[in-house]
Amino acid sequence: MLLQTTLPKRAPLPTGKAPNTEDGPLTEGREFVWSDADFARIKALIYKKAGISLHDGKHAMVYSRVSRRLRETGHGSFKTYLDGLEQHEGEEWQEFINALTTNLTAFFREQHHFGILQELLAAKRAQPWRIWCSAASTGEEPYSIAMTATEALGASGSFEIVNSDIDTKVLATAQRGVYKIDGVKGLSTERLQRFFMRGKGSNAGLMRVKPELQKHMAFQSVNLIENLPFREPFDVVFCRNVMIYFDAATQRAVLERIHRVMKPGGMLFVGHAENFSDARSLFVLRGKTVYERI
Repeated sequence: MLLQTTLPKRAPLPTGKAPNTEDGPLTEGREFVWSDADFARIKALIYKKAGISLHDGKHAMVYSRVSRRLRETGHGSFKTYLDGLEQHEGEEWQEFINALTTNLTAFFREQHHFGILQELLAAKRAQPWRIWCSAASTGEEPYSIAMTATEALGASGSFEIVNSDIDTKVLATAQRGVYKIDGVKGLSTERLQRFFMRGKGSNAGLMRVKPELQKHMAFQSVNLIENLPFREPFDVVFCRNVMIYFDAATQRAVLERIHRVMKPGGMLFVGHAENFSDARSLFVLRGKTVYERI
C-alpha cells in the first residue's frame, strides 16, 4: 500500500503585493522591501558622492543604516527615497553620506604614530606647525595630535590643527570636545588633569577638553574626492584608515590632492592596513605607515 505524501501549502502572497524577482530572500524579515537593485543604486550613489567603494558583503550594513533615513523622512521604500535624493540637491544628501560613513576611533589609536610625531615636532620646536587631520571623526584623533604637539613644543609652542571629516555629525561632536569618562579611561592621569575638565552636577560623568588645547583647533567639512579648500600648505597630514574605503583609482586621486596641499618634506601618517608603494612619485616611505612628501 502506497502512502500518500501531502506537501505543505505555500503561504499566499499578501493582498495587493505582486512577486518581485529582484527581492528574493533579502526581503524576508525586513521592515522594507530590499533588493539587489536597491543595493546597487546606493553603492553607485555613495561612490559618486564620497568615493566610498562598497563590496557585496555590506548588504546588511547598508540596509540597516539607510533604512533609518527612510523612517526619518517618511519614505515607504528605498526606491522613493533614492528617487528623492537624485531629484533634489538638498540637505538629505549629507544625511545619506553621514549614514554610510564608518567612524571607528580612539585616543592615541596606533600609538607608534604619536611617538614619531613627537620626535618630529621636538626637532624643530621654534617653527610654527600646520597640521591637517583629514578624518577627525568624533575628535579623539585630533585631540591626541594636539596633546602630543603641546607636550613636544611646550605650552607656548606655535601649531595649528585643521580638522575635517565628510560626516558633519561626528565633526560637530569633535568640535564640542566633550566625552564620557569611559571614553577617556585609556589616557594617563597626568594627561586628564592637564588637558581635560571634569563635569559636575548635570555634567557629571563627562570630560571636556580644556580651552588651552581647543584654541589650536579649526574644524570644517571636507570631501576628499573634491578639490581641497586649503590655501596654506601643511607640514603634517594624518589620513589614517580612510583609503581602505576607496578603490585604487580614487586612492591615487586623493593622494595627489593631499600631495598638492603639503610642503615638500612634509610627513603623511596613514593607517596600519594602508600601503602606497605605487605612489613613489608622490611619497616615500620613512617609517611604519609614515610617508614623506616628495
